[in-house]
Amino acid sequence: MQSADAATFDEAYYRRYYFDKKTKVVDPQHAERLAAFVCSYLKYLRVPVRRVLDMGCGIGHWRDAIALHFPKASYHGVEFSEYLCERYGWERGSVVDYRARERFDLVICQGVLAYLEPSDLKRALRNLGSLSAGALYLEAVTQEDFEQDVVDEDLSDPRLFRHRAQVYRRGLTRGFKEMGGGVWLSRQAEVPTFALECTDA
Repeated sequence: MQSADAATFDEAYYRRYYFDKKTKVVDPQHAERLAAFVCSYLKYLRVPVRRVLDMGCGIGHWRDAIALHFPKASYHGVEFSEYLCERYGWERGSVVDYRARERFDLVICQGVLAYLEPSDLKRALRNLGSLSAGALYLEAVTQEDFEQDVVDEDLSDPRLFRHRAQVYRRGLTRGFKEMGGGVWLSRQAEVPTFALECTDA
């Protein structure tokens, strides 16, 4: 099975998973709570957030949250879907090989990596490390989530790859420290942390 191609993420895809009340997988209230947690945690850690990259920004749930919690930060949305780029004006790009002139203080990558086959996933995880100089928020469903019935398979896209959690952790460990809750701190960030705040301390 190959990574999902751009044609996967057409208008019908977003109508089903984002806009139709009966089948959508995104709850705006959940998105608000999640963003409040991530941004508050970064403030607690004293990670300076001036430049934000939303890698696979979808319909832009994080844009308003960043404006609320980090009003002086710039937000840059990058999206693989041609449909969304045309509709919302995002820059078109892929997490596998997207490049930027400067690194970002916060990189968000939510619901993207499970669409990648193993070799593309490995490249994407390495690329996230090259894009972030501060923090990363990563969300991706894993094989363990399916095994433990955390994922609603009736609503979830059947095209998702079921990579093990360890695959993601192994790919990120070189560039990041895992801080819990999906938050990862770049090893280049000059942010002191307590040993019990990090899973790999």
